[in-house]
Amino acid sequence: MKSTATERRRPFSERGFHRWLAHHLIAGREGLLPIGDDAAAIVPPRGRVAVLKVDSLVEGTHFLRGSPPREVGRAAVQVSLSDAAAKGSRPAAVLLALLIPPETPRRWPEEVARGAEAAARAVGARLVGGDTKSSDRRAVVSTVLSWGDRRHLAPRTAARPGDWLFTTGTVGRGGAAFRDLQRSRTHPTDRVLRRLLEIHPRLREGVGLAAVAHAMLDTSDGLAEGAWLLSGASRVRVVLEADRLPWDRTLGAPDPTNPEWSRDAFYGGDYELLAAVPQTGAKVAARWATRIGRIEPGRGAYLELEGRRMRLPRAGWDPFAVRAEERRRRSRRGATL
Repeated sequence: MKSTATERRRPFSERGFHRWLAHHLIAGREGLLPIGDDAAAIVPPRGRVAVLKVDSLVEGTHFLRGSPPREVGRAAVQVSLSDAAAKGSRPAAVLLALLIPPETPRRWPEEVARGAEAAARAVGARLVGGDTKSSDRRAVVSTVLSWGDRRHLAPRTAARPGDWLFTTGTVGRGGAAFRDLQRSRTHPTDRVLRRLLEIHPRLREGVGLAAVAHAMLDTSDGLAEGAWLLSGASRVRVVLEADRLPWDRTLGAPDPTNPEWSRDAFYGGDYELLAAVPQTGAKVAARWATRIGRIEPGRGAYLELEGRRMRLPRAGWDPFAVRAEERRRRSRRGATL
């Protein structure tokens, strides 16, 4: 039975939502346990290990109130899929928890669930269950279960001097999207809101790179922050070569010496893969990614430009700093009233 427009504008009902899920999700009809049984059951493939990842998207921090709910659900799953890709694993199932105010129209969680199921189905997985809770602010929490090969999990602690660095996709796409939001903050267009939630988990690339990589992680917090994380975890020096970096065209003309341009380029939200690969595996890695630098003995993360080295900025996305700044702005507004 399809929901009418009037029904979908009604406030959220947990039991009604469960009935809707059981009717609309394939896992609700074909899973080992039905939707509403408070648990899901998955049969693991022989010789694989479970790789688990959980992420949260919070309204006001990761998406805005006007963001299309289907795109919010899709993005919530895709951010977790990106980390699954960094372990070279293959997705099997998704759990989704929704935190929403009681007055939320029924349409909002339904559309979030549709987007999440579409993202899962696109990579051969299923949305198999989750949870709903009342909250003052909307949030979507996704958990992805994927199957990995324990021989090729590419932990970020395993980069070695002499490795070459590779990245998928482009650098700075997320920062360019956030810059567009800042320019239209009071009235962001639908295109801007959708672009902020546009994520392409590199699952095929992750499987290919994991076969040869020593270490790998995703660049959800930006390439610069990813380089610092890799340096700290593996106790090595990370050197990015500016003339090799595939800068996203929407950033404009590359200018790494310009602080504002550099801030956007390394802002975060790229959701690409950064891999440290031994030179013997470089030919395989080049099928999936672009060579952008190298690993050396030492510490720190640097950008090499025309023979000079610049320390990479700690410019990645920091949601706690964002919320702290939001509180400071509210406090200042209150002081002037």
